[in-house]
Amino acid sequence: MVRAGALALSALLALPAAAQQVALSGVAGGKALVTIDTAAPRFLSPGQAHQGVKLLSLQGEAAVLEINGQRQTLRVGEAPVSLGRAKADTGAQRIVLTADAQGHFMPPGQINGRQVQFMVDTGATQVIMSESDARRINLKFEQGQKVGVATANGNVVGHQIRLDSVRIGEAQVYDVSAIVLPQPMAFVLLGNSFLTRFQMQRTNDQLTLDKRY
Repeated sequence: MVRAGALALSALLALPAAAQQVALSGVAGGKALVTIDTAAPRFLSPGQAHQGVKLLSLQGEAAVLEINGQRQTLRVGEAPVSLGRAKADTGAQRIVLTADAQGHFMPPGQINGRQVQFMVDTGATQVIMSESDARRINLKFEQGQKVGVATANGNVVGHQIRLDSVRIGEAQVYDVSAIVLPQPMAFVLLGNSFLTRFQMQRTNDQLTLDKRY
């Protein structure tokens, strides 16, 4: 059971990062026909690279590939291999927020490119939102892992998912853990699965976030 104070979580539940799938579809003329994710197959010669995949050598119907820095041997007809792939965070390196009259930091932002209203909550270990917000921005949260969450209003079952991107101003980070809860919420809680990507410093009514990684 995951516990929450005012909807804050007491534990971070990690999910696997987005994966890159690579398959060897065929061999012809000293080249390997490589399929990366759902893209069309592409011929690679030894030493040639495409989308983070490099063909090192080819022998018969087997190819030695370097995939995101990891060496793999693939054979024609075998199931694709999946390796973690992290996107580099982009945009501004600093976010400066100003508190409202109640002392809350309420930045507008985007999840997967869709507009949301955030409230910074350093007590929440993840981004937390309601099912209604999740549906509005077209998140398939029902496919996420079910988790028990203890809130101030009792125990509920939420869905844990990964967000492709979270953006505040010009700063954007990728692959952010989140939990979708069934009860209505006025805001999306911007928790530590986003905030820990930054070094935080508060001075009076200003909160400065500097990117750490």
